[in-house]
Amino acid sequence: MKTTSQPAPPAVTRPAGATPPPGDARPAGRGPHRPWRRRIADQATAYAFLAGGLLCFVLFSWYPAVRSVIIAFQKYTPGSDPQWVGTANFTRVFQDPEFAAAWRNTLTFTVLALVIGFAIPFVMALVLNELRHAKAFFRVVVYLPVMIPPVVSALLWKWFYDPGAGLANEVLRFLHLPTSNWTNGADTALLSLVIVATWANMGGTVLIYLAALQGIPGELYEAAELDGASLWQRIRHVTVPQTRFIILMLMLLQIIATMQVFTEPFVITGGGPENSTVTVLYLIYKYAFLYNDFGGASALSVLLLLVLSAFSALYLRLTRTD
Repeated sequence: MKTTSQPAPPAVTRPAGATPPPGDARPAGRGPHRPWRRRIADQATAYAFLAGGLLCFVLFSWYPAVRSVIIAFQKYTPGSDPQWVGTANFTRVFQDPEFAAAWRNTLTFTVLALVIGFAIPFVMALVLNELRHAKAFFRVVVYLPVMIPPVVSALLWKWFYDPGAGLANEVLRFLHLPTSNWTNGADTALLSLVIVATWANMGGTVLIYLAALQGIPGELYEAAELDGASLWQRIRHVTVPQTRFIILMLMLLQIIATMQVFTEPFVITGGGPENSTVTVLYLIYKYAFLYNDFGGASALSVLLLLVLSAFSALYLRLTRTD
């Protein structure tokens, strides 16, 4: 009896990476749960790196803020046990003559900074946006004051404002114009500090405005020119409406920043003359480190926190997206 051998079935080849059919065997030791374990390991690593940043944030940001709120209701002196005094610190702060002067100077500084330090960066951004040559050079020149440390910048301006041999009065004498007391006069000191703060901080604002201007479609300006719009009309009806959101956001941020001004009064004027440049933050410094009254300093800090929180809430409300 003759037997016939059956030919072997052809080998089936699959492309690399193709999913095997259900009947195929899985490699030993490679279960289906490995991706799940890998995700857990990746998340654990990410949270481990995040934990360091969160710890620093809690220790150096949240803990001092909470501690300051607690001390605001205590009579606290380093080296002694704190005593709860309720709202006595707030009452004493309200009765301080410097309290009204500090808030008046802070609000005046904020208004002057909005009038001077808000319009100048926008105008400079408009000029830089129209340049055809050396744009990068002028951007560096405008941003250069931001890279100078604030204390160094304040010391430079302190020499610049010197009523005797300062550069400001030397320029005025050269032009045969009357000189000024600058930071030595009670009526000019605060305005002089506003000029310093504007010069030192406008570089970042100019670049933000410049980025917003470059995002405006050119077709809008072309259509306005075809309609016979002048330069002022193009700025009013095209530029400002297209950048109004950025303008509003920077305005709120500038209010929050200028209400915390400290470096310029501390370095240049020391709060004088005649308390004309004492700000809220500088008064907090005086309570804590000159009067050794940490309860009063914390009470002032809480009041400033409440005011700034209102502007911060408005900023978050306007920037919230659905």
